[in-house]
Amino acid sequence: MTIKPDAPGSALDSPPVREGRYGDRVIAVEPGGAEFIPLDERHGRPLHLLWTWTSPNLEFATVFLGVLAVAAFGLSFWQAVAAILVGTGLGAISHGVLSARGPAHGLPQMILSRAPFGYRGNLLPAGLNSIASGIGWFAVNSVSAALALTTLTGLPSAMCLAFVVLLQVTVGFFGHNLVHAFERFAFPVLAVIFVIGSAIILANADLSAPGSGGGTGGFLLTVGATFGYVAGWNPYAADYTRYLPPGVSGRAVGWFAGAGIFSSCALLSIVGAASATMAGDALGDPTGVFTGHLPGPLADLTLLVIALGAVCANALNVYSGSLSIVALGVRLPLALRRAIVAALAGVLGFLVALGGLRDAGHAYEGFLLIIAYWIGPWLGVMLTDLVLRRGRLITAAEVMPGHRRWQGATAMATGMVVSIALFCNQSLYVGPIPSAVPAIGDITFVVGFLLAALLYAFLPGTRPTASVPVGELPTR
Repeated sequence: MTIKPDAPGSALDSPPVREGRYGDRVIAVEPGGAEFIPLDERHGRPLHLLWTWTSPNLEFATVFLGVLAVAAFGLSFWQAVAAILVGTGLGAISHGVLSARGPAHGLPQMILSRAPFGYRGNLLPAGLNSIASGIGWFAVNSVSAALALTTLTGLPSAMCLAFVVLLQVTVGFFGHNLVHAFERFAFPVLAVIFVIGSAIILANADLSAPGSGGGTGGFLLTVGATFGYVAGWNPYAADYTRYLPPGVSGRAVGWFAGAGIFSSCALLSIVGAASATMAGDALGDPTGVFTGHLPGPLADLTLLVIALGAVCANALNVYSGSLSIVALGVRLPLALRRAIVAALAGVLGFLVALGGLRDAGHAYEGFLLIIAYWIGPWLGVMLTDLVLRRGRLITAAEVMPGHRRWQGATAMATGMVVSIALFCNQSLYVGPIPSAVPAIGDITFVVGFLLAALLYAFLPGTRPTASVPVGELPTR
């Protein structure tokens, strides 16, 4: 981020610096909204990103990815493993690349998105991310946690849902430091229980069981679903690295962020695929199939950590969802803008989750693929813009309300419309390409990514100008 507070016109060209003292305090509400983080407020190490991105994926929503690969998409276990590694790997790489940009710029991911999209054009990705994270993912994970607690305690699912929503909204409301701390302390609990449970599932699964005719289509559907799940975190990437000092190694930042997501998602998705080869209705009762083969006490602990993992995921969804809503230009009192939005998003997410306690599995399958439909084209624009910059930083003027750029939104919208119209393969709509060639599965996200990337690369006016060194960033 380039800010020159003493330069002529800087009052107009520099985005606001976040006011208030926050430091590394954990039990304190993070002030401000989505402003630049001053240098004297920077703290943390790249290593911390490992558990920040591992903990939220040690949950049953990740397990269910593998269940879908075998039980819904018809793959054998080893075919599912290959597809999971491809989709997860692609999403983890892009996540690492975007995370590495946070320390140098000091701004959330959806604010940085204004550079290629323009201030108004950025309403497209920021708005979609607000809906997907603040409502969609929030509801998916809340339902997962509530159903696990209901199975464990016998309490009404609505009561369990209210409890988990209150907990995760509280963490998201306090903000950045509490989110990181919560993920850190949850990490060993989640890791130990899931690793033990995973070892038992893998030992008892029928890993040599044949698939049910998934073929190329099932493989591509699994790649799309796993990519959609992992890449669903990409619009949050810089949110959790912008507090790091600008001098940290970008390579270390990207490595730890990407490794945390890849290791957790790959492991639990593969275990989910293994569990789908065991006796039981893996689609109708995936939690029961998964825990039914575990010893009684371990099964109960697994249900508990399923709920804890969902809370870890939604702490990030509430926090980053609120930042995305602020990036839309929502006007609220500056001092607690983000915190107020987080609380309101939690209330709305609770109401949506309350209506999703039934038929959660089928809704989840479609949600995963639809997430990839918009993130693929958005990523195509973001990564192409990064390549065109050739190492140049995003300038202050590029994230301000006066920044006008039509190319990013045009490329993304075109990529979405064309890819969905021609390649969508959902129950509500099947495009002409998969209708004619069913074996192609669903490659909507691939087509959307490539089309948006190519359009943005060749549209006029997309090559950025030179930027000022990071050393001129202000402390206040």
